[in-house]
Amino acid sequence: MKIKELAEKLGCVLACPSEQDAERDITGVRGLEQAGTGQITFLSNPKYAPKLKLTQASAVLASKAIDDIPTLISANPYHDYARALELFYQPPRPVPGVHPSAAIATSARIGEGAHIGAFVAVGEDVVIGRNAVLHPHTVVYAGAVIGDDFTAHSHSVVREFCRIGNRVILQNNVVIGGDGFGFAKRADGTHYKIVQSGITVIEDDVEIQSLTSVDRASMGETRVKRGAKVDSLVQVGHNCVVGEDNIICAQTGLAGSSVLEKNVLLAGQVGISGHLTIHEGATIYAQSGIGGDVPAKSRMSGSPAFDAGEWLRAITAFQKLPEILRTVRELKKRSDEGTK
Repeated sequence: MKIKELAEKLGCVLACPSEQDAERDITGVRGLEQAGTGQITFLSNPKYAPKLKLTQASAVLASKAIDDIPTLISANPYHDYARALELFYQPPRPVPGVHPSAAIATSARIGEGAHIGAFVAVGEDVVIGRNAVLHPHTVVYAGAVIGDDFTAHSHSVVREFCRIGNRVILQNNVVIGGDGFGFAKRADGTHYKIVQSGITVIEDDVEIQSLTSVDRASMGETRVKRGAKVDSLVQVGHNCVVGEDNIICAQTGLAGSSVLEKNVLLAGQVGISGHLTIHEGATIYAQSGIGGDVPAKSRMSGSPAFDAGEWLRAITAFQKLPEILRTVRELKKRSDEGTK
């Protein structure tokens, strides 16, 4: 694909050092340091601009024209980088049909255009919409209702009566609607299992990465709202609400009845203690421990977490504590000597 054709497909303004550059062929997309001749790269963060001097790419996506290299000027270079990738690579799309080894209950209803892979199991009264792809060893329990354009990668599980919207993607080994962790202690100290009678609801355009669990509710529902993206190795406990367009990064844990409003970002290894609300637009930095409500648009860090700006000052001071302690001891020693 020629540079000028790529710019047209992406809706970008093309700035070239010469007219001949617009005719050069682009065969793929790579990062600044890895790109070579015939590939386009991107610059979305200005701090990486110095690396453009070393790149071997034939073109760049950027927010303004770059000297000496054909530039596709974009209002959002990172977004257009993602769109460019789709022009050069599409994952294989399984053809519609049902593998002979699949076990599908006679009462299940599966929409047209579905691909049902080897050793898939679909339970009684399941409803799945059009163009679903269930890769090998996917399991859908009885009574689950799933929308159109659903993709379930191998070994993912949707438990009984759960509801899933349109264009949802479950990566490998995701469990939707496993039992919440609920037990009542008997008088003798042993534990009595609380039946998890609720469901899990996954709304439209949600993607959940590998080895993540979204537990069913003890009563009512656990809900992941429209457009949320949940990374690998995340635990969403029973009766939680994950808000619209949330980003939840790997190894994060949400204890039961946590509520996340819209556009919340939880970085890796965040722990949420449960029965609290993280309000709209909040950002929680990596390895933070959240023990109470978080105000809207705030930034929190640390364990226990507090304002990220204050945390940065505190952690800087923490690193200097040995030096401060030596200074205090020296001052005390001089003071003691002065009083003798």
